[in-house]
Amino acid sequence: MVTLSGAIDRQSSTPYYQQLVDALDQRLSSGQIPQGHRLPSENELCKEFGLSRATVRQALQVLESQGLVTRIANRGVFANRTPAADEGWTIQQPQGFLENALSHQNRSVTTQVLRHGPTVLPAFACQLLKVPEKTAGYELVRLRTLNEVPALYSINYSPSELVPVIAASDEVLEGRASLSQVLAKAGYTLGGAHRSVRAVAPTPEIAAALDIRPTTPVLHIRSTSWTPSGQHYDVYNTWVRSDVVPLEVNVDATGS
Repeated sequence: MVTLSGAIDRQSSTPYYQQLVDALDQRLSSGQIPQGHRLPSENELCKEFGLSRATVRQALQVLESQGLVTRIANRGVFANRTPAADEGWTIQQPQGFLENALSHQNRSVTTQVLRHGPTVLPAFACQLLKVPEKTAGYELVRLRTLNEVPALYSINYSPSELVPVIAASDEVLEGRASLSQVLAKAGYTLGGAHRSVRAVAPTPEIAAALDIRPTTPVLHIRSTSWTPSGQHYDVYNTWVRSDVVPLEVNVDATGS
């Protein structure tokens, strides 16, 4: 058991559950809650942070939907082990994974930007982008549909140097252009990436956007991309309805 300490800012406009998500995320990313260890119980979190059980449960559900924790029946919630860059099942193409997945679909694809703007990056994104905690960056939240059927819900996090690039790209922010292509034109070409895949339960918000029940598992894909020089420039979380977009993996038989 790991003891947490923290406080909820009652004057902040940030919802209480999100403040708890941020606090737990920081402790997970920093190793204060080691991988594989059980988080405090809902009752313990309620007492420590002065929150209702419903709020604590909502925060834990968000962490689970992001693949950061796993709930095991009758045992509790545990910190997931994050695969190293050379471990796990990696899915890679020269273009962005989302664009690659959608390019195989001979159907009408539409993109709706749900929200976007400068933000303080969550702890896990700071860790993957190799920037200090609480660094400012950019958040882009999108919903993609195939033949009017909701298929992918994604959140991209970009470092501070890319904020003006994305903010000035009306086509991306209106859902008419690929973020990967815009970043490539700005000099951030894909040199490599690590992508991990887990089955998770979606949050109510994601379930509503994808038009599924909150109890329906979806594929959660987390990706970190870097340039040929090794600069990390894009982190995204994507929740995929695999009944709409099948997961495809190409294997290079040459071993290169």
